[in-house]
Amino acid sequence: MNRKTVEGNSEVRDGVTRRTFLGAGAAGSAALLTSGFSSIVDAAPQFADESHIWIEKTIPQLQRLMKMGLLTSRELTLGYLRRIHRLNPRVGAVIETNPNAVAIAARRDEERRAGKVRGPLHGIPVLIKDNIAVKGTMETTAGSLALERSKVPDDATVASRLRKAGAVIIGKANLSEWANFRGFAPFNGWSARGGFTRDPYRLDFDPCGSSSGSAVAPALNFCAGAVGSETDGSIVCPAGNNLVVGLKPTVGLLSGDGIIPIAHSQDTAGPMCRTVTDAAILLGAMQSPVPPIAGNTLPTHYRQFLQRGSLAGKRIGVDQRYFTLDYGGEPDLVAVAQQGIDAMASLGATIVEVDTGDAFEFFDAEFTVLLFEFKVQVAEYLSGLRKTSMRTLADLIDFNLAHCAEEMRYFGQEIFELAESTSGDLSDPVYLDARALCLRLTRDEGIDRVMRDDGVDAIVAPSYSYASAPAAVAGYPNISVPVGLTPKGKPAGLWMYAGFLQEPQLLAMAYDLEQEIQPRRQPRFRGTVPDEPPDAGLCTTTPSASRIAGSRFKMPYHLGTGKPFRR
Repeated sequence: MNRKTVEGNSEVRDGVTRRTFLGAGAAGSAALLTSGFSSIVDAAPQFADESHIWIEKTIPQLQRLMKMGLLTSRELTLGYLRRIHRLNPRVGAVIETNPNAVAIAARRDEERRAGKVRGPLHGIPVLIKDNIAVKGTMETTAGSLALERSKVPDDATVASRLRKAGAVIIGKANLSEWANFRGFAPFNGWSARGGFTRDPYRLDFDPCGSSSGSAVAPALNFCAGAVGSETDGSIVCPAGNNLVVGLKPTVGLLSGDGIIPIAHSQDTAGPMCRTVTDAAILLGAMQSPVPPIAGNTLPTHYRQFLQRGSLAGKRIGVDQRYFTLDYGGEPDLVAVAQQGIDAMASLGATIVEVDTGDAFEFFDAEFTVLLFEFKVQVAEYLSGLRKTSMRTLADLIDFNLAHCAEEMRYFGQEIFELAESTSGDLSDPVYLDARALCLRLTRDEGIDRVMRDDGVDAIVAPSYSYASAPAAVAGYPNISVPVGLTPKGKPAGLWMYAGFLQEPQLLAMAYDLEQEIQPRRQPRFRGTVPDEPPDAGLCTTTPSASRIAGSRFKMPYHLGTGKPFRR
């Protein structure tokens, strides 16, 4: 085959793997998602992949197939790429595929034949969110046109760890632009570069953000697993709304190096997969501790904790406020979540009511912390890029103003402007006071207090509620566990969180629940694609920055779900 074999520069001749922007831009997405979709599918390579042996297989099952000679990494990679090509125009989960993916997969096959298997991810195709740097032919843009054609200096640490583990990075997943931290967007899952991401279970249901594509992709068998990132809710919310497992680890367990930042105090990457087993495998491969985690004794892998019976004798806390509308709980999703709690009780867990504190007491402080940290850290990230003039947050603001029709057709950049209005000084008392309040309310008087005083092993809440916030602000782990579908077909599940470095226990309990209820269902594209959002009217005249200023910052909606606050 006419193919160079150097992974970073191979020129793959297979038409399926040429570089292709599969997500629709703002102007083109409506055509792709309506009448244009059928013609695109008709023109795409067709095959009945629902019956292929790799569909719905876990990572260990895929490894067994490859070990037995029934499947190669190259065949698996081509299968996923063809499925992306056929179905992605309908959901916009993938921004870009890797033109070198098939060549890389072939090299993993050669290694296997030579007796070298790097581990459980050897030859396994994964997708990575488009705010995580991957050096080579693919771009890293956070979905923004401002970073198109820029060049990252190297792989993000988590991407490098995946490569070393033998994974095949087959593409970049769409996201809410700038990880939902640009403006007060009225919806989730849109970026100027990738267009709209749609929930494949119900096309009119919120896919949630910002790791929308990283949730939709494994749900639709576009990959064996995906990597998302979270500051508050951006892993667990899309995981919950797309019936996949999403784990937001303890902050610092995975290095943030090479990931477009919001805030070091809350940012982390994490796995998003169809099963708890696959999430545990990805977590182990990406583990790359930095302070304050570095120096702690950590497991060498996490699959060892996945045992039936893990819920027996456990005490599970339930904070009832998150089951109410005022705290984001939605009755149909809450009903499904309650079924999961009942299943935990049937497995021997004791369910107790707890009070983790009122999250509204720290929401504004959280927002303040993120604004201060973002201004500093985005400039640090931009300083390492090549082939771009973007160096500061002010540069990004000016770019969006100059490209208003493409970037701000639907919503503005109020969050950018608020961050720019901060002092940019992380010794500023406004910042320090806000951060101290966050830690006191979410750790000392929140999760740590409840786990100690009430003797609970974890706290659970319904998906798509405001309950992503306590663990996110505390920097503690949170796992989204699928439970099932509502009568109208909306995915629902439980979020389960605990204290510092409690990933082993959370994975164990999530596995026990998953094995008992077997929640996995393939998407069937129920519902209809919503109408295109109205033009926000920001670009009818020559735009100018609003230059918002102030020492106290209020968030009008919940960061994790995007729902407007009822206050």
